[in-house]
Amino acid sequence: SSANSINIGRLVPQVAYYVYGYVKLLEQGVIEDGQKINVVVPTGNFGNILAAYYAKQMGVPIDRLICASNKNKVLTDFINTGVYDIRREFYMTNSPSMDILISSILERLLYHLAGNDGGKVKELMDALEKEKFYEIDETIRAGLTDFYGGFCDIQETNEAIGKMFRENQYLMDTHTAVAY
Repeated sequence: SSANSINIGRLVPQVAYYVYGYVKLLEQGVIEDGQKINVVVPTGNFGNILAAYYAKQMGVPIDRLICASNKNKVLTDFINTGVYDIRREFYMTNSPSMDILISSILERLLYHLAGNDGGKVKELMDALEKEKFYEIDETIRAGLTDFYGGFCDIQETNEAIGKMFRENQYLMDTHTAVAY
């Protein structure tokens, strides 16, 4: 078995991140039992944020799933419009794990939001391959209400790193800076 980013074997342990994080917030007294939290995930391929979605589905009190993208922002645009469109310029940024236009793991979320209709998802993926975009229907769109999409560019990423270091003497990586 491979633990690459599209394998469910990688997503399952990532669910544990969110359970662990929630428990630690409880232990530290930051939140009360049952209190909902927002989760911000820097993502390009959609894997880790899908794990957060699974954690929420399993009962972890998560409110918003905030998808943080870099300048390529195909996921931000999709979440905000319901249109997945790769007919755009591709940018190489200082957060290279998010330098992605085709988020292969998003397909798995679409499957769930389409009522486990593999045929519907195949239509969307075929449209992406042929037309380079697709638009989701209202049923799938309604399932995205737990998600929020945002992005920052390279300059904003660098400014976030600088601010965090100046204020907290903590040097965060570029991917964390996008989420921050």
